[in-house]
Amino acid sequence: MTSLKSDPALRLILGSGSPRRLELLAQMGVTPHAVRPPDIDEEPRHAELPRDYVKRIAREKAAAVVCAGDEVVLCADTSVAIGRRILGKPADAGQAAAFLHALSGRRHKVITAVAVKRGDKIWLRDVQTTVAFKRLSDAEVNWYLATDDWRGKAGAYGIQGPASVFTPWINGSFHAVMGLPLPETAALLSAAGYPLFGEAP
Repeated sequence: MTSLKSDPALRLILGSGSPRRLELLAQMGVTPHAVRPPDIDEEPRHAELPRDYVKRIAREKAAAVVCAGDEVVLCADTSVAIGRRILGKPADAGQAAAFLHALSGRRHKVITAVAVKRGDKIWLRDVQTTVAFKRLSDAEVNWYLATDDWRGKAGAYGIQGPASVFTPWINGSFHAVMGLPLPETAALLSAAGYPLFGEAP
């Protein structure tokens, strides 16, 4: 991965409206200068595979954020996949229930891609995590829907919230399932020259 020289004058722009990504950046000691979520078409293409889709969307988000020469843009996209089927953010409680029943009693993949842009260059990494869901009863699904935690979340759940009681096992990155894999994000920001951990240029 080609890296640029660290520049302490760089300002970070978070191209995401996700409060979870803000929280995760804070764990790295990073506070964005501004938040500018891009408005792009996130509809999957015909027969597009989940990993290809997530990487494309993360790259397109980064490309869509307008930034100055002293700004570094960070964007990410997370999707839940059952085989080749992509489960995005549910439109309503009915679709959320359908997603939860589809996830019930089986393993699925959560794929998060992170894109960092500086100037006309974009760095990209993706992380795949396998998550197991317990078999869900109708009562459990209805209880979870009533929490409203499914809103705005890929696959209709957030692993860090009430749905954690449904996930006895994961293989991979917990933070990636939340929406931002921290080691990979740090590596991309460093490659773009954004100083981390108090490092001098």
